[in-house]
Amino acid sequence: MVSSKEKGGGMRNYFTWRVWILLIALLLGALALAPNPWASGVEIVSIDASSDAAQFGLQVGQKILSINGQKVSNEHDVVQALALFDYPEQEVIVKTSEEEIKYTVTNDLGFFVDENLTIVESSVNVSEGSTLLSINSEKISDLEAFEVLYDTLIPEKVIKIDTDEGLIAYLSREIPPLVVSEATKTNLRFGLDFTGGTRVLLHPVSSEEITDEDITTLIDVLSNRLNVYGLSDIKIRSASDWEGNKYVLVELAGVTEEEVKSLISQQGKFEAKVGEEVVFEGGKRDIPYVCRNDGSCSGIRSCQQSTEYWSCTFDFSITLSQDAAEQQAAATEDLDVVSESGQRYLSEPLDLYLDGELVDSLLIGENLKGQATTGISISGPGYGNTESAAVEDATASMNTLQTILITGSLPFDLEIVKLDTISPVMGESFLKNMLFVGLLSILAVGVVILVRYKKFSFFFPVMFTLLAELFLILSFAAVVGWNLDIAALAGILAAIGTGVDDQIVILDEAVRGRKETTNTKERLKRAFFIIFAAYATTVAAMLPLWNAGAGLLRGFALTTIAGVTIGVFLTRPAFASFIEKLDAEKKE
Repeated sequence: MVSSKEKGGGMRNYFTWRVWILLIALLLGALALAPNPWASGVEIVSIDASSDAAQFGLQVGQKILSINGQKVSNEHDVVQALALFDYPEQEVIVKTSEEEIKYTVTNDLGFFVDENLTIVESSVNVSEGSTLLSINSEKISDLEAFEVLYDTLIPEKVIKIDTDEGLIAYLSREIPPLVVSEATKTNLRFGLDFTGGTRVLLHPVSSEEITDEDITTLIDVLSNRLNVYGLSDIKIRSASDWEGNKYVLVELAGVTEEEVKSLISQQGKFEAKVGEEVVFEGGKRDIPYVCRNDGSCSGIRSCQQSTEYWSCTFDFSITLSQDAAEQQAAATEDLDVVSESGQRYLSEPLDLYLDGELVDSLLIGENLKGQATTGISISGPGYGNTESAAVEDATASMNTLQTILITGSLPFDLEIVKLDTISPVMGESFLKNMLFVGLLSILAVGVVILVRYKKFSFFFPVMFTLLAELFLILSFAAVVGWNLDIAALAGILAAIGTGVDDQIVILDEAVRGRKETTNTKERLKRAFFIIFAAYATTVAAMLPLWNAGAGLLRGFALTTIAGVTIGVFLTRPAFASFIEKLDAEKKE
């Protein structure tokens, strides 16, 4: 007979140091996952890097608590709060030394002046180079008077955005160009297979050897271009295969294949030429400012219908650096003046090229001859079978050109090797199916254990070990920030499958090996020899998949290796320790 005291001591012995290590690992895993089902609020997933909000510290990943004192808990609240910054349309009458113009403005007059009140940058019909005389019949005597009237007509608004990292407050006429989503409830990150989007594998093409530093530069420019374009949930990483070829893998949410091709596949080399001379190129060096998301200096200006199609024209203003303006002045200084349709222009236009193709030719006014003008207007067409299609084409062309002007050209031509698009609806269905299959597999294992050993005392430890292993693998993915895609979840299932095999080996050695003269410890040592041999074989088989298919199978390899490693060094020793104590208790 065994006394109750002895039995109690036996129960306490189940918590061996191996079991305690597993329990501590589960606790740390819970902290890594940081599950928070009560999470509320919204997080910033995308923001225009050139916006005022970004310049004052608003960043992707921050959680927005309130906007100008208005609490936000979902995306609709953010839309309502930002709507408060809308400016009403108002009509202005601008008189210059050359003309009098009447037009409608919202949050921008559409032009700037220098200290002499000369129009230096205009996205409206106010002629650059002319002198500003009055606005709405109010005389402008100096630059200070212009700024006072500007602020009276379109006053800067106080924008206060309270985030989890502190309050961001600034003055601006710009509505914060940001994209938000509901706050995440865990640290798990799911790939496009489940969230939906487009995945593209790019191969840089160059006559010279491409180094790792070149790939890093390429990723930086791509990231900047995609962020400026306003895309959310962007993931870019380098990849390679076993033949030494280098690739870049890009995952994007919320874009079509056509948008990906126009933004990524082209190098985006922008050049502005007067004759054969390049006067400025795309990028911050020559173009420090590009107007976008502002109807007063960027937008679709006119649409016309022909017998076959509709055409629409876009224009937007840009600001040149002083060096680029002086280079343009030098290129126009010796040009002749010609007359066309009653207007006087220089003999050579400003030709705009994108990847070697002529995008547009802009006539240069006589008053700009030899003048270092920093403000110019860029225009271009869009076409379609209907007016709405033409507007959409012109808008897409304008956005692409603006993005390239801001970010500059890519260092290489890019070849699209593989392009996949997954809808969010199908991705959600994939995730539900994978979770269902995983839980069904775990239950099936439990049934097999019951049928084989006919003991509930084995069923619960096996189930606990499998669930603990799954939890720790997910915790590992959260710690390293790995995106869980279909390949990664398949690797998790494979790792759990090897765990089932190992647990059966342990059970067989512990239970069915009782007929042998060796003790339980010796039989479990023999079981772990088999387990470690299988572990080494599995890891060796997974390593070649790390770069296979340019890294597209890396998720499967990583989660499989992580899963079997967690199993061999954490869950299976604890399981073996528990079974050993259970077997000892049965013998007593």
